[in-house]
Amino acid sequence: MTVAASSLVQQLALLLQRPVDMPARQRAAALLVDWLGCALGGLRSPLAAQLQTLLAAGASAPGPCTAVSVGARTIHDALLLNAALGNVLEMDDVHRTAILHPGPVVIPVALAACQQAGGNGHDLLDAIVRGYEATIRIGRALGTSHYRYWHPTSTAGAFGAAAAAASVLGLDAGQTADALGTAGSRTGGLWQMRHEDVPTKSLHNAQAAQSGWQAAWLASAGVRGPLRILEGEQGLFAATAPQADAAAVTAPEADWLIHATSLKPWPACRHAHPAIDALRDALATRVADDGVAIASIHVATYAEALRFCDRPEPVTALQAKFSLQHALAAICVRGTPQLADYTEAACHDAAIAAFRQRVVVAEDAGCSARFPQHYGASVQLQLADGRVLSASRIDAWGDPEQPMATADIDAKALALAGWGGVADELADALIVQVRALTEGGTLDALNELLLRVSPCR
Repeated sequence: MTVAASSLVQQLALLLQRPVDMPARQRAAALLVDWLGCALGGLRSPLAAQLQTLLAAGASAPGPCTAVSVGARTIHDALLLNAALGNVLEMDDVHRTAILHPGPVVIPVALAACQQAGGNGHDLLDAIVRGYEATIRIGRALGTSHYRYWHPTSTAGAFGAAAAAASVLGLDAGQTADALGTAGSRTGGLWQMRHEDVPTKSLHNAQAAQSGWQAAWLASAGVRGPLRILEGEQGLFAATAPQADAAAVTAPEADWLIHATSLKPWPACRHAHPAIDALRDALATRVADDGVAIASIHVATYAEALRFCDRPEPVTALQAKFSLQHALAAICVRGTPQLADYTEAACHDAAIAAFRQRVVVAEDAGCSARFPQHYGASVQLQLADGRVLSASRIDAWGDPEQPMATADIDAKALALAGWGGVADELADALIVQVRALTEGGTLDALNELLLRVSPCR
């Protein structure tokens, strides 16, 4: 069958076969550092303790893969814990146009598959690059009509997990297409979990990782998958994405799409970051802290940010991460955003709670028109003496247009690891080993360090 006549997943599988270059591997290593920090920080969460208890109770013979903080486990168990941990703190990476987080699904699969198959450093980084590519291409094709009800990190992430596993397993284009088809036949989760105080969002990532791995594993044995799973009459686009852009799956790109990802410097939903940055910019225009109170803050941003983050009275840590009002109030009261500002205690902090009442949010038509290519916001601070301070952001810190430096990425990972109870010495050693993966070699040193991570108590 020629490429022109082949299905979308067959064409995507061919694109994934091309060699991975050193810049892409270096970007993969940076994103692996970021994921690792997020996962280690997530060890402090209630979900981590619950999953650790389950895995410890169900332990049989140890497997070849590392479930972070639990030890050597089967690949299924490692993916359950590792893929959930990376999203718990809401500080995972993001691709704006695809409106999803590739790292928490793709990276645990690439790591576990290499541990199981005996892959080396380049195998791991190449699998990450290919997994991101598949995730982003599918995610941007699904678009905002899918995002309205479905969790695209889980939907598209299953494709990325299959692509990452296929890379490690050395599947050819035909087998990779089968794996993509099988993975895509399982649809991502619904957003209803956003309206309830549950950890389901993180569990979606684990389920996508597990199903993507299984799809590639089955394809390695010759199990076929539905090749028109995307564009077929009862395929994913028809069922869940009425405005899908099929061309986005295979559109030519000058480089690997892993370079187009954004990182999160702040512990909140990405939709809140442009407003956070704009507020910090406005506050920086004050000549000095003259003691003049901020009477009100007016935020104008895109509609999707309001749909997710217009929450004036959060009462839990999860709700705080999805509250524009809380994010900005916490900065005005406490300064630079920290993880401690997004806890249940912070929600009930009297000063922050009072300041939230001064934050007014509204849609900005220009920001909405630029979404999802750009996540923007503007703020106006009305001071008690009548002065007005203003600032706007089209993009946020951590986007490709305003990237985080290597030192900033490493500092974030170290801070998150500390939040999760991991000693600085161990966290620093892990980062060094991850950065060294670009040179190739075995994963032995990294695996040994991962086995030293203990539960946060």
